Amino acid sequence: MSAPVSARPAALSYSAVLRVPHARRTFTTALVGRLSYGTVPLALLLATQRATGSYAASGAVLSLYGAAVVFLTPLRAFLVDRHGARRALLPMAAVHGGLLSVLAALTWRPGTPVPLIGGAAVLAGACAPPLGPTMRAVWSELVADRDLLRRAYSLDGVAEELLFVSGPMLVGALVAWTVPAAGVLLGALLMVAGTAAFATSPAMTGPRPRTEGGGRRGGVRGLAAPVVVAAGTGLALSGVELLVLAHVGGHSGDTDLVPWVLGALSVGSALGGLANGAIDWRGPARPRLAGFAAALGLTIAAAGLAPGVLTLTAAMVCAGAFIAPALTTAYLLADESAHAGDRTRAGAWVNMAVNAGSSAGGLTTGALLGHLPLPLCFALTGVTALVSAGVALTARGRAEPTGA
Repeated sequence: MSAPVSARPAALSYSAVLRVPHARRTFTTALVGRLSYGTVPLALLLATQRATGSYAASGAVLSLYGAAVVFLTPLRAFLVDRHGARRALLPMAAVHGGLLSVLAALTWRPGTPVPLIGGAAVLAGACAPPLGPTMRAVWSELVADRDLLRRAYSLDGVAEELLFVSGPMLVGALVAWTVPAAGVLLGALLMVAGTAAFATSPAMTGPRPRTEGGGRRGGVRGLAAPVVVAAGTGLALSGVELLVLAHVGGHSGDTDLVPWVLGALSVGSALGGLANGAIDWRGPARPRLAGFAAALGLTIAAAGLAPGVLTLTAAMVCAGAFIAPALTTAYLLADESAHAGDRTRAGAWVNMAVNAGSSAGGLTTGALLGHLPLPLCFALTGVTALVSAGVALTARGRAEPTGA
């Protein structure tokens, strides 16, 4: 990676982040590749359903793909740290894009056996380039000032939030005039093109040096707080999606309003992320991480008392305001816990925790909804974030600088 910027910018604004040498190109190309993460899951779900005629098969294929992406992320991130972004990401992107193209071909027309589609989905997910963790590691190399780095992470988190909103919209527009498998092919093109431009950015210079012992970056110890909060946040968020569906259906009977209520959650997250990056925080980051997680849990619990859809929407905006700050701070703490040669892997553990928690949250909440009152389900979902806040406060880890 290139040498970090050592001078403190006169104005620590979001525009200052993009004025850092090589930042604009590197960030933009990473976003192009990461847009694939927002398009492929929905496109694969729709394409498999069309090819097999089975909702169960499409759900199983998507679960297999998602599990391979999520649980092998730390391993792929280790390869990036070990061999450098150029040597690791380019082969991953080529193989991943090729396998997505195979999936598109298999699901273009009905009749392909489900095991064949499922096998291709597992292989494609297993080699998905970890662009998010790599980009966050690049930010740490490009920006030495911790306040400016926090703004960079906040900008990254908000942009990622928008990708996961715009990706399904792009797929929806595409399937209006062609088959869903075209969305899988689009994801392949985005990943290959974006990764190629990202990995060849001047910010990428090869593997980062690995040093043992001493310093605040010794290994990847001290990850308990950020990983647990990330998992608790993922659990809470996926549970909220199902709870919102139940709440809106029970109060208005019009489930067409659900996307708007969940959209309010995304809006709140984007606003909270931007505010978190703009505020000049002082004091250790770990208590702040616990505070964000606790506020998220309490807001979700209170949302269960909303008397109608409008108040529920307002509650979702408030809950969302703590999502991006919690995750941004978790990534920053993970970065602080790792030495230069393990930054990508440290961020990947947080990334995996968010996605793993999200995968489990829907199942857990679905089981609760069948046996408990809705307000209590909201409260229990909020408790997951509250518990993670307690762990963040009590977990042993390395001391981090103020304002991290």
